[in-house]
Amino acid sequence: MLRSLFSGISGLRSHQTMLDVTGNNIANVNTTGFKSSQIQFQDTLSQVVQNAGGAQDGVGGTNPAQVGLGVRVAGITTSFTQGASQLTGRSTDMMIQGDGFFVVRKGAETYYTRAGSFDFDATGQMVLPGEGALVQGWAAVNGVVDTNGPVVDLSVPAGAVMPAVASTSADYTGNLDASAAVGTSLTRAITVYDATGVERELELTFTKDATGWSVAATDGTTTVPAQALVFDASGALTSPTELTVGAVAVDISTITSFAGLENVRAREQDGQAAGVLQSFALNPDGTIVGSFSNSLKQVLGRIAIGSFTNPAGLEKAGGSLFRTTVNSGQPQLGAAGQGGRGTLAGGALEMSNVDLSSEFTSLIVAQRGFQANSRVITTSDELLQELVNLKR
Repeated sequence: MLRSLFSGISGLRSHQTMLDVTGNNIANVNTTGFKSSQIQFQDTLSQVVQNAGGAQDGVGGTNPAQVGLGVRVAGITTSFTQGASQLTGRSTDMMIQGDGFFVVRKGAETYYTRAGSFDFDATGQMVLPGEGALVQGWAAVNGVVDTNGPVVDLSVPAGAVMPAVASTSADYTGNLDASAAVGTSLTRAITVYDATGVERELELTFTKDATGWSVAATDGTTTVPAQALVFDASGALTSPTELTVGAVAVDISTITSFAGLENVRAREQDGQAAGVLQSFALNPDGTIVGSFSNSLKQVLGRIAIGSFTNPAGLEKAGGSLFRTTVNSGQPQLGAAGQGGRGTLAGGALEMSNVDLSSEFTSLIVAQRGFQANSRVITTSDELLQELVNLKR
């Protein structure tokens, strides 16, 4: 049989595979996070018709004569170039800008994906729709995330409660007018909380008398009698620098006394009322920050990003998921924006990186290659027919 016949058959098979790859790319032109594939060909074995000959006295060397036996698929590689961004406005949609993959768990197996179209299930777990894969990351403990710990299933449960924190300290600052008239009284209040979140007003009353300024304090339950404030020649407070009102230590050490200026005020305290989660937002580093009904914000968790030494070695597992192989290397998990990993953008998705103009060109190339190899088979068949017709 003619070798060209089998070469043509191998060409048909290879170009059919090329057509399959191209068709799959075009089919996924609008698939979120899809990464296109490219095919590479290589020749198969070559039959030696004549071996090479070395040069001798008076005779030159000869090159080998070989006849190729067709083509085969050398590999199908995945392109991980960045896809275009699509703004969606959904707080659960996330896009990686740069290298890296979202880490998700499905059953006992861990997968990796560039598709950040996440949602929440009935229990508040962050999942990948269609697959139900659970998004992995680090949960916050009292607003603190430990990225060195193991990853867990991330969740943002509706109705999550931020516990109340009792106030233990408060801070007053500003200036008392050294030239104020005798009898001037200033009251400055700040809201403080007990361990159950019950609020009360802590008031400091500053009074100017003939000897200078004094301060008294009360929180409705505990009263601190008036104490004279002693300032040095430069206007800095020297005594007292702190008042204790119930369980709250009030720092007044930064209060000054200069003439012609009065702006003493309560600055901050460390307690808080209880609050219910109302919304959340995503920071570029993957931190999920919740907004609570007590007007405070707290970190709820952080999304884990996995990177690979050889991402092209990952195996497509369907559902826009990838799994590791022996050639991809082990994942290096970390936070977004660190260790060469990309940053995250909320309210946006990464679209497919398929280039339609390139794919249509590949489609034409595959079609013409298939036609040309079909012609080789037809021609080989005609030659065999001529050979058969020698005997009539």
